[in-house]
Amino acid sequence: MYNSSVLSLSEARFFYLPSKKRIFAQNYYIVIFKDLQLNTPLHNALDDLGFTTPTPIQEQAFGVILSGKDMVGIAQTGTGKTFAYMLPLLRELKFSKQQNPRIVILVPTRELVVQVVDEIEKLAAYINVRVGGVYGGVSMSSQTSIITQGLDILVGTPGRLYDFAINNVLKLKSVQKLVIDEVDVMLDLGFRFQLVNIFDLLPERRQNILFSATMTTEIDALIDDFFLMPERVTIAASGTPLENILQYRYKVKNFYTKINLLAHLVEDKTAYSKVLVFAGSKRLADIVFEKMDEQYPGQCAVIHSNKTQNYRLRSVEDFEQGKRRILIATDVMARGLDISRITHVFNIDTPEYPENYMHRIGRTGRATEQGVSFVFTTEAENDRISAIEELMNQEVQIMPFPDEVRVESQLLEEERPQVKEHYNPIKLTEEDTPGPAFHEKKTKNQKVNLGGSYKRKIKEKYKKPKTRGDKKQQKRK
Repeated sequence: MYNSSVLSLSEARFFYLPSKKRIFAQNYYIVIFKDLQLNTPLHNALDDLGFTTPTPIQEQAFGVILSGKDMVGIAQTGTGKTFAYMLPLLRELKFSKQQNPRIVILVPTRELVVQVVDEIEKLAAYINVRVGGVYGGVSMSSQTSIITQGLDILVGTPGRLYDFAINNVLKLKSVQKLVIDEVDVMLDLGFRFQLVNIFDLLPERRQNILFSATMTTEIDALIDDFFLMPERVTIAASGTPLENILQYRYKVKNFYTKINLLAHLVEDKTAYSKVLVFAGSKRLADIVFEKMDEQYPGQCAVIHSNKTQNYRLRSVEDFEQGKRRILIATDVMARGLDISRITHVFNIDTPEYPENYMHRIGRTGRATEQGVSFVFTTEAENDRISAIEELMNQEVQIMPFPDEVRVESQLLEEERPQVKEHYNPIKLTEEDTPGPAFHEKKTKNQKVNLGGSYKRKIKEKYKKPKTRGDKKQQKRK
């Protein structure tokens, strides 16, 4: 027998076994794109992109999707899922002049819509296919014109796509293939209502393709309700450590010391040419950006949901093109970024959920590339890193803290010691504090208790009787 690790691509093709005869296929041969039943336009596009070998999810999903069966793919982020479903779909897509889309692809974030559309356009460079994307945060009028001009493939976020559908701008009656990518993120973001309603608007006879890094009871319920005997393909489920990512850990005193350590480690611009930094909240991401931008002006960018759509797209584009070498992002963005050749991923904090750590570090080491990740942990985050190591079933290597890095005394509000006191029913709590809508009345509008003399003052002011008895008394006078 021959081991695939010592075979050249040409030799691997010679020892390629048909699918029905693959007994120990994973150990003894290498599949290349030439072995798949692709047409010439797709082969030409892959050659232009420099891709020769499919990833495991691309190889195993190809035949299932090509057969027309419903499919559920469980694959970790960074394993090439976009090409896994687009290669067989484009292989079968015929030329048509009809206006309504035949393939609908749902993704959770705006950034992922833009990137999936870009990937499809690269893959369909030699195919006459119309592709468009719709997402929230921008005017609907420009996207309406994209839809009305006619599309073969529509990529969108569930919320915006559903808005177009209920407004009768988008007709879903011709949809033959439905792809739901990163469905676990969609459900986490609260898109279940839109997903279920989109299912109801689609034709009953269609092929459903779903990809997720994790499986939950909610996803299982969605599959049971809307899928027809789907075939499952599992490759590197979430929690499986990626072998091509080197993982390191630093024990750090506090958050501001973490920023000093980050700034120290990324000094080498050549080695750290494309750095992605993850923070657990928008506030922390802004703090990291502000501090890093002071030390590395013009080299940093930040994206989170509070930033405008144009700012976010421009930040990602500048990072992709190398204009900015450091990008700070939140966890929501972790599943919407598909940027090539990220050299390092930094976890400025330790994620509360272990799966988020896997999604974060999966931004580097894409496909067969080598990647490096760092995680900074304080004593308060020890339980989180233990949960991550338990999920991966491996420990993250601890690195010695550099002596030249300054340890800050400044603490975040949540890092300061909490002073506990005995129950005090009189003391006001944060809940008792007036909210932003509270304001004091103007002096002239404030009511004052004038007591019993109020009626006498009114009587003197207006010089007229207030009761029937007073009127009679005035007549006698």
